[in-house]
Amino acid sequence: MHVEVPIPTPKQDEVLLKLEATSLNPLDLKIQKGLIRPFLPRKFPHIPATDVAGEVIKVGEGVKNFKVGDKVVAVFGSGGGLAEYAVAKESSTVGRPPEVSAAEGAALPIAGLAAYEALTRGAGLKLDGSDQQVNLLITAASGGVGHYAVQLAKLGNTHVTATCGARNIHLVKSLGADEVLDYKSPDGAALKSPSGRKYDAVIHCATGFPWSTFEPNLSANGKVIDISPRPIVFMTFALQKLTFSKKQLVPLIMLPNKEKLEYLVKLVKEGKLKTVIDSKHPLSKAEDAWAKIIDGHATGKIIVEP
Repeated sequence: MHVEVPIPTPKQDEVLLKLEATSLNPLDLKIQKGLIRPFLPRKFPHIPATDVAGEVIKVGEGVKNFKVGDKVVAVFGSGGGLAEYAVAKESSTVGRPPEVSAAEGAALPIAGLAAYEALTRGAGLKLDGSDQQVNLLITAASGGVGHYAVQLAKLGNTHVTATCGARNIHLVKSLGADEVLDYKSPDGAALKSPSGRKYDAVIHCATGFPWSTFEPNLSANGKVIDISPRPIVFMTFALQKLTFSKKQLVPLIMLPNKEKLEYLVKLVKEGKLKTVIDSKHPLSKAEDAWAKIIDGHATGKIIVEP
């Protein structure tokens, strides 16, 4: 439903943005379904979407690093992105260089940071290539988080096995994956590496798959990092801690971080990280973008533009 609301006023340490692009994430769907109550949404009417790019048109008191006319990428804690204007905290806003389009910038925050955190904090990977080779599996590798995870993983010393739908195998290989499985094939359903490797870490971007499917494919100290954990994941994690299991299912708890978002924007600027855009939709047809996120089979990111 589209409603008219007043243009917000930036408070202390906030900037007012004229939005140029917004991206949707599965998180937005969870908020809409009430799965994150009582934390979100904080008020009604709720304006969905957390990841945006835009131009600063007004700054609140105390803002030091931005001025009117600056192009930025921002992430909101509680939504507000499906609009023409929105306020963002300075602490959640980073500059956007001209080499990074509004759509590329808006696509990055939640999906890019989840991929980064899963690889570095979850799997312990160094993105400078200084590790011994790590065998990784990335599930749903053509999705929003997965397509970033493949590219970031290849900045490190990794062998990447990936799963995706048959139509996206060529795309995922072009992003750098060493071997790609159709998730509907017998090996894809069993998550078996075509080269017989055991995985040191799995970046699990898909839904489903019981622990019993992962376990035989893991190396002795292998971890599965679940980017959208359900309650059963937390229970399994706690049980494995209690039993000192070497193989672990690890839930990813991700909080947006300004410095890490700046790093991702820099990678895009340098051509080391690219955004695959599934589709673009005008704000007046935001319901079409919403239908795409509900469908759950987007290739890359879904973008809404004013």
